[in-house]
Amino acid sequence: MNFSRIKALVIKELLAVLRDRRSRTVLILPPILQLTIFAFAATLEVKNIELALLDKDGGKAATELVQRFQGSPSFARVFALHGQQEVAPTLEDEQAMAVLIIDQNFSRDVAAGRPAEAQILLDGRRSNSAQIVQGYAQSIVEQYNRDLVSRYGLPAPPARLVARNWFNPNLDYLWFTVPNLIGMLTMVVGLIVTALSVARERELGTFDQLLVSPLSPREILAGKTLPAMILGVVESVLIVMVAILVFGIPCVGSLFVLGLTMVLFMFSVVGFGLFISSLCNTQQQAILGTFTFMLPATMLSGFATPIETMPKFLQVVSLANPLRHFLVAVRGIMLKGMPLMTVLDTIWPLLLIAVATLALAGWLFRKGIG
Repeated sequence: MNFSRIKALVIKELLAVLRDRRSRTVLILPPILQLTIFAFAATLEVKNIELALLDKDGGKAATELVQRFQGSPSFARVFALHGQQEVAPTLEDEQAMAVLIIDQNFSRDVAAGRPAEAQILLDGRRSNSAQIVQGYAQSIVEQYNRDLVSRYGLPAPPARLVARNWFNPNLDYLWFTVPNLIGMLTMVVGLIVTALSVARERELGTFDQLLVSPLSPREILAGKTLPAMILGVVESVLIVMVAILVFGIPCVGSLFVLGLTMVLFMFSVVGFGLFISSLCNTQQQAILGTFTFMLPATMLSGFATPIETMPKFLQVVSLANPLRHFLVAVRGIMLKGMPLMTVLDTIWPLLLIAVATLALAGWLFRKGIG
């Protein structure tokens, strides 16, 4: 391979992108705007919860518990049900996320020092949200128990739930969302730049000029790969700086390890981009192919839904998704201070993905030339 010719092609590709004002705008502004918007819009917090209450007791102790739920900032709307027959429709029609049922002997049991029963029914169709709502309700009941013990000298509850949050003590959702957005936005930049590269040459009619140049097919692929990697890594560094300086996301781990992870991630992303580009004849097809790939890649990355909750066959498919491995690494480096060897254990599949996709893209590229 003639590296001087590859260097000339790399410079030509970078100048083609950077000299165009629209291209510069597309590369810089949208990722920063998306980071700012999605960091607040793509929240995983459970807010504006609607809770239904069925108070079968109506006594003093039950009324106090109801008032605690009504006064809690975790629940936006708390409304009363008038009978057991309304419980099932309330959950089935998604009128409320949960239904709290207070037993008819609740106040009597509290006064007698016996365990008093209150049941909460949760909408299991939204399992993650249901677990969070259960935590809210459990916190209210535990505080209620502590107040009763101190006020009336009742026996303490036989069990106490203690929660401890590692790596995010205040459960700040930005600490989870923003590192994920770093991977997603970097992937978008790498895919678009690479996928449009060959498609742009074909659409403008300059692809044939490359074929008759002294460049070999391997050198052309290298020249198309490196500019996308350079732009993607620079873009990712910019996004990380915004995440740390603007949003205050901690970076406990090594910036060198984070940079190494980004380079390997971009290598695998560029492989997918070249594969998409080798199948497209126009830039419009390349853009559509990019977004067709992005949606399932995002859904199978563990960003919105834990991978462990997916069906087994989807968990296997997600192993070929570079975003899945990168998100585990970037969260571990920034929030946990994950050391280099542990990071390598996490990201080594990215190298296999890159080799496989680049080899397939090269085969399709040479087949197209032939």
